[in-house]
Amino acid sequence: MARDFLKGTKDSYDVVVIGSGLAGLTSANIMARQGYSVLLLEHHYQLGGMATWFKRAGGHIFDISLHGFPHGMIKSCRKYWTPEIAESIVQLKGVRFENPQFSLRTTFTREDFTRILVEHFGIALPTVQQFFDTARSMNFFDEQSKTTRELFEQFFPGRDDVVRLLMEPITYANGSTLEDPAITYGIVFSNFMQKGVYTFEGGTDALVLKMKAELERNGVDIRIRSLVEKIEVGPDRKVTGVVVNGKRIGCRTVVSNANVKSTIQNLVGEQHFDKKFLDDAKAVRLNNSSCQVYMALKPGKSFDDSCGDLLFHSEHKGFDVDALLSKKVSSRTFSFYYPSTRPGSDRWLVVSSTNANYRDWADLSPEDYEASKKDLIETTLDCLERYVPDIRAKLDHVEAATPKTFEHYTRHLAGSSFGTKFEGLQVSRDLPQQISGLFHAGSVGIIMSGWLGALNYGVIVSNDVDKLLTPSSVSNST
Repeated sequence: MARDFLKGTKDSYDVVVIGSGLAGLTSANIMARQGYSVLLLEHHYQLGGMATWFKRAGGHIFDISLHGFPHGMIKSCRKYWTPEIAESIVQLKGVRFENPQFSLRTTFTREDFTRILVEHFGIALPTVQQFFDTARSMNFFDEQSKTTRELFEQFFPGRDDVVRLLMEPITYANGSTLEDPAITYGIVFSNFMQKGVYTFEGGTDALVLKMKAELERNGVDIRIRSLVEKIEVGPDRKVTGVVVNGKRIGCRTVVSNANVKSTIQNLVGEQHFDKKFLDDAKAVRLNNSSCQVYMALKPGKSFDDSCGDLLFHSEHKGFDVDALLSKKVSSRTFSFYYPSTRPGSDRWLVVSSTNANYRDWADLSPEDYEASKKDLIETTLDCLERYVPDIRAKLDHVEAATPKTFEHYTRHLAGSSFGTKFEGLQVSRDLPQQISGLFHAGSVGIIMSGWLGALNYGVIVSNDVDKLLTPSSVSNST
């Protein structure tokens, strides 16, 4: 008989969280701390969403999206998770750029970027300081018509090399383009520029397992392999429950950590929304997806620490989003994982990431798809050979993931690695005004993307849920 992953669930909960990305996990943890009964439903066999990992023969453990996130993760994890989790967040100091326009290393801090812009690129110090101050002062409530391209033209007219330095890492971090609103760049860039780039020592598996333990301590009912098929809405446009694995479970509120468009169109149904809201939701653009190549070295083999932690490699002449997304790859980000990344391990791994268009992969025949994956692997190894000589002879394992891979494992629409474009944030925020008790927390609007953005959005949404479910109204199901 098939295992019943919902065995022992209650008939009703205060909060049902759909999906266990960082936003969903954080929302569930905060709501449980506040005394609400919380059911966390995850369709996959492990938690984390895009913040996840997988294992391969030979003891290799690959992190999907670990490198890197801003310093703010330390404060957020300490406040909304545990001091133990916060204390495992460490700085990456070896960030490299290698492209036809420049070759340099940086600690990715405001101080170091100021030095580089002044000494290497010849930008006047007052201009650099004004640019950083302007980016730092941006917030969601600002006037939003200025594009990122216009922001760069204001401070660095005609300087494609400077744009590349300042923009390329952020594009890889959350899919930003020059045509997106400037605030989406300013907020994310300033978060990174605060004190550099950080990662989680011990790997994503250690992080998520610590989060799972904290959720269980706080009483969250966690269920894996539990696919939500429907969010029930009553005639008064209030959430009444969910249908998961064919079973109905009642609830007072739902926090969906699924894609905001699929939440509206597939889980709820368009008939429950106003036409204007539906039009806005349909107009939301998905962000791009990614390809990755995972490489593990044989036991006893290594690479030189001069490789750094993050390497932005490009053969393209200038910064070009279309080139970054092209299936004919000319730009890659290499993440180098040393044994110190996962204390107690003797493994050396490299993960190559490239931004990608879903349709370039989804429309291929099975034969062409497999051939394209092999080509992606071979061209990636050709590129890595420049930094890790004899990489093929050192390899123990190599495999590739495409937008179709991410779509399969995360159920993200079109395999989107960064949720939606900027307009998705407002639709996400307006959801409770359409249906009482229905909330969304996830990767939307670029700002609420990546590790820190997703976690903090989970905090914001949990506060919204709490306002609806005041402590005095906690149900007897707690």
